Amino acid sequence: MNLHQLRFVREAVRQNYNLTDAAKALFTSQPGVSKAIIELEEELGVDIFTRHGKRIRGLTEPGRLVLESVELVMQEIDSMKRIGKEYAAQDSGSFTIATTHTQARYTLPRVVQAFMLKFPKVRLSLLQGNPRQIAEMVQRDQADLAIATESVAAIDGLITLPCYQWEHVVVVPVDHPLLRSKSVTLEEIAGFPLITYDSAFAGRNKIDHAFVLRGLKPDVLLEAIDADVIKTYVELGMGIGIIAGMAFDAERDRNLRAIPVGHLFGMNVSRVAVKQGAYLRSYIYTFIELLTPTLNRKLIEQAMSGEKEHYEL
Repeated sequence: MNLHQLRFVREAVRQNYNLTDAAKALFTSQPGVSKAIIELEEELGVDIFTRHGKRIRGLTEPGRLVLESVELVMQEIDSMKRIGKEYAAQDSGSFTIATTHTQARYTLPRVVQAFMLKFPKVRLSLLQGNPRQIAEMVQRDQADLAIATESVAAIDGLITLPCYQWEHVVVVPVDHPLLRSKSVTLEEIAGFPLITYDSAFAGRNKIDHAFVLRGLKPDVLLEAIDADVIKTYVELGMGIGIIAGMAFDAERDRNLRAIPVGHLFGMNVSRVAVKQGAYLRSYIYTFIELLTPTLNRKLIEQAMSGEKEHYEL
C-alpha cells in the first residue's frame, strides 16, 4: 500500500468516477491509475468500487469506509506538509478564504487591509459562493476557512465559531411612507413590493419564517445575492428592500434610508468555519482575531479539539 494508491482512490471519487479525468488531475496515465486501484483492492481483499465492464460506477459499502480512512490519512499528510512550510517561512505562504458576497463586500475589506499590513508576504485569495458552496470549498481543501451566516454551522466535518451578530434593515427611498411609522410592522412591509436576498443568502429563511408565522404572503418582486443590486432597484422605485444591516452605509447610500427591523426578523450570527482536524498556520489565527475580537487562538484551538459546546455570542 502506498500514498499514490490512496490519492488515486480519492481523486477517482472527486472526478465522479472518471479515471481519465482523475489521471489528468494527478498528471499521470489512466492505465496507471486503474492498475494501482486494482492492486490496492487485491491487497485489502475487498472491492472499493462497483464496476460495469472496465468502468467504475460508484463506491461499494466497504469502499465508502475505505474512502473515509483515505481522507483522514491524506488530511494528516497535508497537515504535516503545512507544518513544514510554516516553520520554513513563518510570515509567508498562501491563504484562501471562502465567503459570500455580503461578507466580502462589506465586512472583510477592513480586516483584509489590516491583515495584509501585518503579513505582506502572504498571498490572499477570496472565493465567493453561496453558504453551501463555500462550506464545501473548505471540506475539499480548496479554502482554509469559510465565513457566512447560514448553513455552515450544520455541515459535517467543519468546526464553526460565531463572529458577530447583525440585524436586517428595510431600505426605502428618502420620501417613503414607512419612514413615518414609529415601529414598522410585518403587515406594513407586506403592503409593498419586496426586493430581498435569494433564499440561500443573508438570513432569508428568517425573513420568510416571520411572514409565515403571521399568515402573510409578501409580494417578492425580485431576489438577488447582492445587496447593491437590491438597493439599485429600490432607488428606481420598484419596491422596498430588506438587506443585512452591514450592507447599508448612510454616506454612500444617500438616496436611501434604512429602518432597523431586528425586532421583526431576529438577530443573525455570522460564523467562521474551518475543517475539523486541519492544521491552521499562525497567520490564520491572526486573521480570525482581526475578524472578531471575541475569538483568540486559545478559544479556536479549544474548538478544534472538541471543546466548543459553551462558546456562543
